[in-house]
Amino acid sequence: MNAAERRVVIEAGPHRPYIVTMHHTALSPDPEDAPAQQLPAEHNLHALHHREVKLLRETINQLLIMAKMQMQEKDKSDAFGLLIMQLREANQNLVLATFGAQDMQASAEATTVRQTEFLAMLAHELRNPLQPLAMANDLLAKKVDLDPQLAHVHGVIGRQVAHMARLIDDLLDASRVSSGKITLQLAPILLSDIIASAVEVGQASISQRQQVLSVSIPKEALVIEGDLVRLTQVFANLLINASKFTHEFGHIDIVVRRHDDLVEIAVSDDGAGIALDIQPFIFDLFTQGFRSLERAQGGLGIGLSLVRIVTQLHGGTVDVFSAGVGFGSQFVLQLPLSSLAPPPQDLHVEPAAHASPRRILLIEDNADAAEMLALLLTQDGHHVDVRNDGPSGLRAALDAPYDVIVCDIGLPGMDGFQVISSARAALPAPLPCFVAASGYSQLGQFDRAGEAGFDHYLVKPINIDALSKIITATVPR
Repeated sequence: MNAAERRVVIEAGPHRPYIVTMHHTALSPDPEDAPAQQLPAEHNLHALHHREVKLLRETINQLLIMAKMQMQEKDKSDAFGLLIMQLREANQNLVLATFGAQDMQASAEATTVRQTEFLAMLAHELRNPLQPLAMANDLLAKKVDLDPQLAHVHGVIGRQVAHMARLIDDLLDASRVSSGKITLQLAPILLSDIIASAVEVGQASISQRQQVLSVSIPKEALVIEGDLVRLTQVFANLLINASKFTHEFGHIDIVVRRHDDLVEIAVSDDGAGIALDIQPFIFDLFTQGFRSLERAQGGLGIGLSLVRIVTQLHGGTVDVFSAGVGFGSQFVLQLPLSSLAPPPQDLHVEPAAHASPRRILLIEDNADAAEMLALLLTQDGHHVDVRNDGPSGLRAALDAPYDVIVCDIGLPGMDGFQVISSARAALPAPLPCFVAASGYSQLGQFDRAGEAGFDHYLVKPINIDALSKIITATVPR
């Protein structure tokens, strides 16, 4: 019996061919099989059929196995394709989210810039009307001997102008706090000087409410490396708050203790106290405790936020303690002490100098402010010329010699920077003293004024004593 082979090649995949071999047996005469040739034809056909069926079944089983493997490969391929689609979709969503976050950040930054610019402009516009009020009140101070009531009126106007100026400063500080633009001018400072300056600021409110202030501070020199102006603002805010929320004839205490390399300052009062549910948020911007509709305490809810920010910038901490409404409050600050030497104490007091007459040019577009300041300077013996816009102010500066030129920044026609830079470029030496008088108080304005040629920068409402010192120090041309 001879066997013939048939091979069936089935491609199961691009790299895995499956080969199925089928054996087919053909009948041929064989001498040794002579007896078998006598079997009935039907029997031979049955045996052949049986072998063919068996072979077919094996082939079908192999095909089923191969089909199953093919299905598994296809499932894996489909799953992999689905995963790729999901990854692509996730990547697209990530890209869109990234662009969305960038747009939101840009929008938030633009909003912050617009807010800062708005607050700066608002502060400028609010300070302008304060200038003539402050100058008129300074003029009134020279007449208090004429009537006993004038001294009281002068004090009221002075306190309210100062209060308005502080509120304007608070508005700008809120913008600086929210944008993180508070800067410090660090130097070794005596803690006693900081406390003394803060008490001087808060004393008017304490005296007005006839409250009792007690200060306990060690005799040793406690030196802090910090910003005198900002730290004074911190303790003045705490003192003013304590006075504001303490009844008349109440008590306010400042107690200073040293703990190794730290100094602890506690400001306590027996006033209204702080509700327990507000205490965790008391240092947040614009947070205030309960107030009546009359808003007798006033304020914008900015001071305590500034206290925390400035304290943290100095490497310190601040905490509040109160048993609740009606039980008073205590604010405790801890600041690191410095090993630097304390600043030298200047015990020599210079006698007040009286300025000889100076020629002064005042360039100011607010007619009331210009008139009041000119009156004050004239009463001090100076010759004052007034101009109300930039171009006429520049012409006056070039036409006549002046010892001092006081110039506003926001002027019609030409701003103060252009006026002074042009005057500096055109005038021969010796140059007059250039003093900026502006409602803008951002640090960038100070730098820009220096670049334009200003020698001094005064923020409205102008402190007349500061201006008088500048005039006195100027050498007449």
